[in-house]
Amino acid sequence: MRESTGQKQSPPGRDRLPAGGLEFVALLARLLRRPRRGDRRLPLLWLVRPDGDTGAGPDLMALLRRFLAQGQRRRVPHAVLDVAAQPPGTDVSMLLRELHRQLSLEAFGVARLRFRHYPLADWLMHQSLSFGVDAEEGRSTLVRRLRDRRGARAAGEPVPPGGDAIAVVSQVLLWLVRRAVPGALFRVAVSGRVPLVGRHYRWFMRQQYLAPRQSVTFLGFAERLTAGWRDGEQPDQVNKLLLHAFLEDLRQAYRRRLWRPADWRRTAYPALLLDHVAPGGVGHVLIRLLNDVRNETGRNDPLLVVVAGDGPPPELPEPHPLDEADEAYDEWAEALPEMRRLRRAAAWLVVLRPAAAETGPPPRGGLRPFTAPEPPWWSRRFLPAALCLVVLAAGTAWAATRWGPGCHPSVGGGRVAVELVEGECIGYSDSAAQVFNNDPGQQRLRTIQERIFAQNRAAEEVWERSDRRRPYLTLVYLGTLTGNRTRADEESYVSEREELEGMATAQYALLKESAGADGAALLRIVVANGGRQMRHAGRAVAMLAELARDDPTVLGVVGLVDSRTSTARAMRELNRVGLPVLAPTLSADRLDANSRLYLQISAPNTDQARMVEAYARQVLKVDEAHVYWTTGEGSSLTEDLYVNTLVEGLRKRFGTRITRLEEWRPGRRLIAECGYPGLLFYAGRWSEFDGFLRALRECGDNPPAHLVGDDSVNRYMANPGLRASAPGNIPVTYVSKAALGTCAALRAAQARRDEARASFLTWIQADDLLDPPRCRPEQPHQVGERVSLAYDAAMMMVRAVESLAARLHHADPRQRWEPTAVNPVGVHAEVLRQNAGQGYPGVAGLIRYTPDSGEPVDKRISLMRVERVPEVATGPVEVFHCGAADRPAPPICAAVPATGAQP
Repeated sequence: MRESTGQKQSPPGRDRLPAGGLEFVALLARLLRRPRRGDRRLPLLWLVRPDGDTGAGPDLMALLRRFLAQGQRRRVPHAVLDVAAQPPGTDVSMLLRELHRQLSLEAFGVARLRFRHYPLADWLMHQSLSFGVDAEEGRSTLVRRLRDRRGARAAGEPVPPGGDAIAVVSQVLLWLVRRAVPGALFRVAVSGRVPLVGRHYRWFMRQQYLAPRQSVTFLGFAERLTAGWRDGEQPDQVNKLLLHAFLEDLRQAYRRRLWRPADWRRTAYPALLLDHVAPGGVGHVLIRLLNDVRNETGRNDPLLVVVAGDGPPPELPEPHPLDEADEAYDEWAEALPEMRRLRRAAAWLVVLRPAAAETGPPPRGGLRPFTAPEPPWWSRRFLPAALCLVVLAAGTAWAATRWGPGCHPSVGGGRVAVELVEGECIGYSDSAAQVFNNDPGQQRLRTIQERIFAQNRAAEEVWERSDRRRPYLTLVYLGTLTGNRTRADEESYVSEREELEGMATAQYALLKESAGADGAALLRIVVANGGRQMRHAGRAVAMLAELARDDPTVLGVVGLVDSRTSTARAMRELNRVGLPVLAPTLSADRLDANSRLYLQISAPNTDQARMVEAYARQVLKVDEAHVYWTTGEGSSLTEDLYVNTLVEGLRKRFGTRITRLEEWRPGRRLIAECGYPGLLFYAGRWSEFDGFLRALRECGDNPPAHLVGDDSVNRYMANPGLRASAPGNIPVTYVSKAALGTCAALRAAQARRDEARASFLTWIQADDLLDPPRCRPEQPHQVGERVSLAYDAAMMMVRAVESLAARLHHADPRQRWEPTAVNPVGVHAEVLRQNAGQGYPGVAGLIRYTPDSGEPVDKRISLMRVERVPEVATGPVEVFHCGAADRPAPPICAAVPATGAQP
């Protein structure tokens, strides 16, 4: 019987495992997961409780029950039998009956297991026939009961009365058919002579237990199984027949036939947890019989059995330590063919014992419940109907395309989940079946998505060719990919495209690793859209939460683009589902308060305000500032966290030196700023900066002396279409979060043999990655600053996963990678651990965190100057910076010499 659910269980986050428990759970997950091709032999795992175990230590069986029972959606079909809780006199048949009851439930998110052979054998054993002189009387009784069991009889119905002659004749014929046909069909079925009819009866006559051939017919054999008649049979043989019939039903339930797609939906093997088994007891007898049946029939079955008891079985008295579970399983698998041939009593046993006092650390984020893998797409229930109604399906696909052009579910493979929300395509995709944004002028955004999706396929192929030994992880890019107003000759998603280019560069670099580098990770990227200004990020996150539950390779989210209240809500939801957030460019202060799993790559606005004030005081030597701010269309200062915290930081730093602090709106004139000698600071969104510059065009030959923009302006500077119409006599200085990732800085780093930045430069210059390639001497295409920031974010997560994989596989580097061996919370903790000392050497600067914050410490931030804005081919020049570049140093700000050399 199942253990009472009323017992109080500790929260998952406090689970304690014995030493080696995490590796054992990973082994169990590997065994439960059914291969896409073929089937594996499953051992009988016997766990020996440590000597002197009083129950105060970790109860591995209780954890395993939660591991199997709390999976999302598709759970493992399993049964839990506590032998100690069974009533006195329980025998093998009673245990099998309870096992059958539990596995027959439709409670695991898949079609229930159907049994035909075992219920018939068990039913026969409960039939009692009279021992009269006439043996045919007992046989007739059994036949009648079997027919009744097969289906309700219609033979007892009277002939319907009334009607004319024709009606009477037809009713009589119908009555005769109902009376005669069921009996005839039954006789044919039990005879076993007609193919495709009565196969389960025929099976009993062909199996090997209780010498069925001595009975000639099934009815004779069935008679021998009834109460009283089977007293002359060996009990072990009877029990083996029951067990063999039970396993045969499981085998048939797990058959895979090409013409039945439903057979392929069973992606996890059923499991039996058998607790408090004592050597010589009924539980041990069941395990011994299971071992014998497998040996004697020579057939495999899909049942994974985990046994727990106070002592080892007498057949295998020397258990392996639990932390050597993988090695013990591999030894068993290698020796099994010979052990089966010799019919050894312990052929199928693997006995393990946890250490008596040792306990391992609790799993990061709690013990993650096992969820059965998703079945192949072509095994979905709709497929047979789709094949029969192909015309209707084609019409439906056409209608879906018309309903949402460029936004519809995939029917050709890949992970795609999208829906139209207020005219925007919200959701995620990992394949070319769904490429976001088909607006005019956005071809480069579509091209980089297609490059990522092609590299996704390549990464999966490389992983398969490595026999799945290389670590394999998935990162989600979540950004604003729709909703902006566009023109056919204007790119409106430059920042998002640059961040995708950075992640694609990281993916490309990993694909270029040697084929024999088993420790080098492979990266899959899922592209997700949260809508304009991240207004629909909540819906996108809900879809991503489902993806993360279904796919254990999903370890984090990169992007989020804008620091707004909608972004903060999305961060809180991602924190709730346990996914880390890595933000390449977000910089609003205190964003990490929304998620304990938040990691910011760029310096916060507090540092930006400090740098602008230092620049005004040390370099410009001005003591007065005018500040204008904007929040974008349809937003406000309360909703725009980036502008809000930046304006607040400037107010604190400059104090009374800010003599004008106003919101600027498109169409407002700026004649009052003509010839202004102080600092004119634009603290708004990039989308209004073009209008701000055009307003200053009225100044003619008397522009303001010192126009400085915040880091949002770099999105404008990365847009050649917008810069073409800007006034050429107003130099612009703007904040940059990645001055170390510009073409000039990268070439200088390459010259001084900076390996990390030189490699990054090599990748972005490649012919088969970015379009066009960047930073080539013969081509003037500059690299946007968000490319290096997104690259750093992705590679920081990758290196953390590689570090965890190295520790998990230290004993056997050739071991297969199990995605469930790590979880997102654990990877986040590993990132903090790696960055706690000297920090992570990112292309855009050193990244360090304090243990209690997701904001980087003393991150490099710079001011870049462009003398003539319309000249896109001329790169910006760094004029001032704060923060560390490559190694921890005292926090200072300094001007850059006029030559632009990097210090």
